Amino acid sequence: MGGVKAYVLVVTALGLEYDIANEILKLGNDVKVSVDVVFGEYDLVVTVEGRDLRDIDSLVTALRRLNGVHKTSTLITSRG
Repeated sequence: MGGVKAYVLVVTALGLEYDIANEILKLGNDVKVSVDVVFGEYDLVVTVEGRDLRDIDSLVTALRRLNGVHKTSTLITSRG
């Protein structure tokens, strides 16, 4: 897809990791999205590829509004 790539680290409510991962995948209309459930400080790692920062911002904003998402940290890559 090119453009901008980001990783979004997500902390979820206990036991909702897989449900929220499935909801995040539904948000990827204008961007390429993949989600991995992980162990450790964060519960999910979301990989997002869009045309520009607006695409990334739109997805991250929608993701943060999902019930059960407690915290996010977004890492924009230096190369797409």
